[in-house]
Amino acid sequence: MSSVPPSPDEARRYVVGPDSLSWAQASDVRRLLLAPYALILQVAHPTVGAGVAEHSNFVNEPWQRLTRTLDYLDLLIYGGDDAIQTASRVRDMHKRIKGVRTDGTKYHALEPRAYAWVHATLMLAIVQLHNRFIRELDQADIEASYQEWLGLGRLLGIREGDLPPDWAGFQSYCDTMMREELVDNETVRLVLRTIRKPGAPPGWPSWLGWLWRAVRLPAGYLLTLTGASALTPELRERFGVRWSRSKQRQADVLAALSRATTPIMPRRARVSGPTYLRLRRKAIARDEFAPDSYRQAAMR
Repeated sequence: MSSVPPSPDEARRYVVGPDSLSWAQASDVRRLLLAPYALILQVAHPTVGAGVAEHSNFVNEPWQRLTRTLDYLDLLIYGGDDAIQTASRVRDMHKRIKGVRTDGTKYHALEPRAYAWVHATLMLAIVQLHNRFIRELDQADIEASYQEWLGLGRLLGIREGDLPPDWAGFQSYCDTMMREELVDNETVRLVLRTIRKPGAPPGWPSWLGWLWRAVRLPAGYLLTLTGASALTPELRERFGVRWSRSKQRQADVLAALSRATTPIMPRRARVSGPTYLRLRRKAIARDEFAPDSYRQAAMR
């Protein structure tokens, strides 16, 4: 286990603001299309998969899990000075996540490679989202936003050197992780099944259960399609995700339609993080969807 939190002065240097590329890129409303992609990449890491299996209730509470991720990500990027406290709380939460894998290997959520990998998947998903569903980013913007992402990683306690120093190195690092470290496991299969047939969101009226049953399969198919379309063919095969030329055409058409809407989308939809935080302010303050370990960390 190794996590090196930044000093207060260092932390303030890494907080991003409205003039940052991260601010502009991280909260397009279409980000939900690749939320499954990031989650699958995360839980395919043996340590992350084991931690989710033992310490998360994802199968029964997928929407709460998604909400916690959006709370965390938007606070980190759009929270201003609150980003420093958010990063500290997330790091404290991960101190409690440890156990033994099914193969008998001990794990801890702050293992440097696993901890850095989760942060890496979010950056990878943001770039994939733009290139596939919004508009292709130029290399200069990707490099600049990656440097910001490294700074946000330092807020979380990710050590310098745990992620490559530039985008080219990051791409090579991701290729190696996908080829050599990500595995099919029970958590990957549970995540895929849950995405295909998600339960109703919290607060969904019971008398409208029939409506959710009508929409959940098309919604699950859409999210499975968009998430799987971003996986490499090798990962789709490894995880048992069925793919075909027909599904590839569907994904391509959907991506083209999404890109076509980009010029007419209002800025509030392209940068939804500040609005999201305003709407979630009271719920975040009371940790509405936080797991017990997160609440305990917040009370320290």
